[in-house]
Amino acid sequence: MSSGVKKFGILTSGGDAPGLNCAIRAVCRTAMIQYGMEPIGIKNGYRGLVENNCFPITGDDISGILTRGGTILGTSRDKPFKNPEPDPSTGLLPVEAIKKTYKEWNMDALVCIGGNGTNTTASLLAQEGLNVIGLPKTIDNDIVKTDITFGFHTALDVATEAVDRIHTTAHSHSRIMVIEVMGHKAGWLSLYSGIAGGADVILLPEIPYDIDSVANCIMKRRDAGKEFSIVVVAEGSLSKDEALLQKKELKKRRKLMPYSIAYRVAHELEEATGLVSRVTVLGYLQRGGTPSSYDRVLSSQFGSQAAHFLAQEKFGNLVALQNNKIVPVPLIEVAGQVKNIPLDHEMIAAGRGLGTCFGD
Repeated sequence: MSSGVKKFGILTSGGDAPGLNCAIRAVCRTAMIQYGMEPIGIKNGYRGLVENNCFPITGDDISGILTRGGTILGTSRDKPFKNPEPDPSTGLLPVEAIKKTYKEWNMDALVCIGGNGTNTTASLLAQEGLNVIGLPKTIDNDIVKTDITFGFHTALDVATEAVDRIHTTAHSHSRIMVIEVMGHKAGWLSLYSGIAGGADVILLPEIPYDIDSVANCIMKRRDAGKEFSIVVVAEGSLSKDEALLQKKELKKRRKLMPYSIAYRVAHELEEATGLVSRVTVLGYLQRGGTPSSYDRVLSSQFGSQAAHFLAQEKFGNLVALQNNKIVPVPLIEVAGQVKNIPLDHEMIAAGRGLGTCFGD
């Protein structure tokens, strides 16, 4: 089947996540096999577009990458629309350089795979006249208008296994174990892994915590003969006092912290309870490695549908999953937004029903 799109660029931007290579493979294979399109790989996200760091993708390039973590295209967190400076060698602003690369490679469209920042930039490029399609990748699961993002499921598996393993140490040593999970602005990963791992306390960015409330929960467990407690903390968690601060003031205070939030919570709990607390920060373990079968399937679906969107010229859209159906969502409706956990979400209700403390 022929299409008006003969050649398209493809990039991955932002943090790496399991399923990126699956998505790249699915976009390119479907586009090549079904429509005879030529994919152009763009190295290191939007930086590659600015620097004209591109190459033709062949079947060999995408062979055997389904099970690989990371991204064969590389990535960066460059944001060409934010504080743009002209390139000293060319005198071009980043957006002008992107348009030049797009034109020089005869691209008819651009596929941008990434999270909130990536799809916000994709929306801005669409407004500049480029034919753009976005794919939702992030372990944080915080992109609006899609029920789930690929990468989340694998990270959830990793975080849950960590909680399971730390349970045995907590039980053996009768300690408070504080586990820090990724999630700057949204607590999906902490909520789901905390519930799946049977955490006693889950602290989320959406529910500012009172350390006395957390300490009371732990002491009640202690009084009931339970010698240990598991506390799962999203990295973006904040206290009730911090929740009253302006964004700039909160950011300033956080920069002054000599350690991440889990260490502060552990220190506060030791002072409030007199019990020994220990910290585990999962960090990049959650983002690396082989994608789960679920993420392989989801990212393959997203990628294959992106190729169909290219052929149908459904530009300016995010490939989203809604009610088990893949649908196009205008990028302008996604840009600059974060999908936080609603306070009446069924998983929070389930946690409360199970006796989980959310620190409020």
